[in-house]
Amino acid sequence: MSTVSYKHFQHAHCESGVTANLLRHEGINISEPMAFGIGAGIFFAHLPFVKVSGTPGTTFRTWPGAIFKRTTQRLGIEMHTERFRSPERANQALDSVIATGKPVGMLSSVYYLPYLPEAFRFHFNAHNLVVYGKENGQYLVSDPILEDVATIAPEDLAKARFAKGTPEPRGFMYYVKSVPQHIDYTKAIQAGIKQTCFFMLSPPLPWFGNKAIFLLSKQIKKYPQKLTPRKASLYLGNVVRMQEEIGTGGAGFRFLYAAFLQEAGTMLKRDDLQGFSAELTKIGDDWRNFAYHAARLMKDRKSDLVSFDELSDLLRVCGEKERDLFGRMQKIKW
Repeated sequence: MSTVSYKHFQHAHCESGVTANLLRHEGINISEPMAFGIGAGIFFAHLPFVKVSGTPGTTFRTWPGAIFKRTTQRLGIEMHTERFRSPERANQALDSVIATGKPVGMLSSVYYLPYLPEAFRFHFNAHNLVVYGKENGQYLVSDPILEDVATIAPEDLAKARFAKGTPEPRGFMYYVKSVPQHIDYTKAIQAGIKQTCFFMLSPPLPWFGNKAIFLLSKQIKKYPQKLTPRKASLYLGNVVRMQEEIGTGGAGFRFLYAAFLQEAGTMLKRDDLQGFSAELTKIGDDWRNFAYHAARLMKDRKSDLVSFDELSDLLRVCGEKERDLFGRMQKIKW
């Protein structure tokens, strides 16, 4: 059984890419930046007390599953979601859905996806992909981060869908049940922007939203005194990896969200959104500058090219600019 009508599109980020691909299959012409923005995907959190592979947890996006859930809800699209107790039941459910011609989105662990280059495979359990058919005992995979489609054996897919760790995918899968005849993009865009501004500016705790950028800035300044050179390098490396590899689209999703604001500005004929897009693109350049200098410091810890104090200052400036930007966006009159 297979689905030959499915069309694969490569995207920057897995969840917003899968969301866009599933909706395009249903005849909804939506871009990845639009799905990301309506789903309020951009965020920031730094959790020094939560260790991921021995380093403090840092994220540049909202929690897994939120983008596709918010996007589909705001567009009035009915989705089916399901988790499973066993790989056998998960595979049976997947087979029954793709037999009807429906592509299925699902969570997986990057580590257990053999079609990815080995250098890209690490223990990350929140990777989204689409299975759109089955041929010769192999599942047909549309992974949005790849240029072309791939195949995977049922046993490998089961390992990826039931990987242990945080979060546990538990076979989570989702697919479109129905779409409305008319979609109100204006209302969906407004809701996405309002939620983004609220999440970036309103969390009272220092580990979430814009406050967390300043927290990380202060932490980085203390790295030389509190950590060994190797550990300081590992901590910095994780921030850069989350920003430039996991935070796909560039600069921790800043470029992706700027593309959303530009598209929304064109669609709604709003110059203010176009202006915010240009500003955020420049802030994205600042994030990239931070990552560049952090990488140089990691590669040559004895170099005087840049210091931890200077890295801290670069990050603080990013935080100040974003606080101002999202503050003004929050006051938009619709």
